[in-house]
Amino acid sequence: MSQPVDSAVSAVRTYVQQHRAAFLDDLAEWLRIPSVSAQPDHASDVRRSADWLAARLKETGFPTAEVWQTPGAPAVYAEWPSDDPGAPTVLVYGHHDVQPAAREDGWDSEPFEPVVRGNRLYARGAADDKGQVFFHTLGVRAHLATTGRTAPAVHLKLLVEGEEESGSPHFRALVEQHADRLAADAVIVSDTGMWSEDTPTVCTGMRGLAECEIRLYGPDQDIHSGSFGGAVPNPATAAARLVAALHDEHARVAIPGFYDGVVELTDRERELFAQLPFDEQQWLRTAKSHGTLGEAGYSTLERIWARPTAEVNGIGGGYQGPGSKTIVPSSAMVKLSFRLVAGQDPEQVAQAVRDWVPGQVPDGIRHEIAFSPATRPCLTPLDHPALQSVVRAMSRAFDAPVRFTREGGSGPAADLQDVLGAPVLFLGISVPSDGWHAPNEKVELDLLLKGVETSAYLWGDLAEHWRHAT
Repeated sequence: MSQPVDSAVSAVRTYVQQHRAAFLDDLAEWLRIPSVSAQPDHASDVRRSADWLAARLKETGFPTAEVWQTPGAPAVYAEWPSDDPGAPTVLVYGHHDVQPAAREDGWDSEPFEPVVRGNRLYARGAADDKGQVFFHTLGVRAHLATTGRTAPAVHLKLLVEGEEESGSPHFRALVEQHADRLAADAVIVSDTGMWSEDTPTVCTGMRGLAECEIRLYGPDQDIHSGSFGGAVPNPATAAARLVAALHDEHARVAIPGFYDGVVELTDRERELFAQLPFDEQQWLRTAKSHGTLGEAGYSTLERIWARPTAEVNGIGGGYQGPGSKTIVPSSAMVKLSFRLVAGQDPEQVAQAVRDWVPGQVPDGIRHEIAFSPATRPCLTPLDHPALQSVVRAMSRAFDAPVRFTREGGSGPAADLQDVLGAPVLFLGISVPSDGWHAPNEKVELDLLLKGVETSAYLWGDLAEHWRHAT
């Protein structure tokens, strides 16, 4: 007979508190490894971090824990099958590499020597992402200890990459290479955060990304603007006109076909976004901006979470030095990025841009467009059974209702959704003040242990409700 909910929660919390000290000691040991993937001098440390994690996952109980090599930094894969062959399979994603950090950057202590001050653990990687990966180790142990199981209620897999902070250049190829072993019914991404300490939230999606550089060529060399200006096309002027044509008067992207397939916000989603305690003036201060601007008819949160955008990331051409140089420049360039939402295909968007640009360029100007590898958007419907399991588990851990957010940025989670064909859910406990990528990165210890609790509740909930849903 299953325990009443209150006794089950009490049992998990007791177990977590009993093992808190050892858990934090182990995490601190991992945080001492400076696994900075962006710096070649730390390549051996990134490997050491992967080896350390694989060994700890073995100690946790995972029968399989392997270091997977890539052309860059190694990833870690682990698997723990359920005793129930009909249980769902869940893949947890995170990363073990970290951003560069040095004391002289403004840290109050050595970034790779973890320090607890009050209820906060300070170290590079404490929140992004070692702490959020590691809470699953104690979480699964609490799940087993408080349910009497010898294996998780789900077929549990972990994939912890080593190049996320370097742009995940080899991640998609790694997932494609090991797609059979990584196959899952759902993916849990623990590399995200919550709205605030007082408002637990679950992210339901991330935008995709397409980037391009457009180069415009006019005269074969810079030429005298007095002798030739006004009589030949100027590539810098063409670049300015192209950028000006990118949006209409309502701040909508003016490229034909750009919005094809966009999954519109539902009334319920807009209502849930509006319930969040959003302070637009505080947000503006964080953005270091003096005003808001965006697609008409949408709130600020809707614009950055659920609407596609086109941004000018750079524009240049002609003389840039002091004083004047009266020329018609021979070339100019524009760098554009497009944040994409569910329903948009990056390749289709790229083709729409390629079709649009020639009509913005005058005769006598030659252009070239180069797109970088794209990231697809991902979105999980609010009523998806796996998402509801995450919400219930987090609500039990926090003793509070859970609200919903999305992420305006982009990440490798979409590759998992795309290659594996599985819904992506986000389980993170970090808060904005944790200072990802900044000096004095930290994690709130109470929230870290709430992550442990959520993980402990999640696997049983998923196993039970997935079966009912399917």
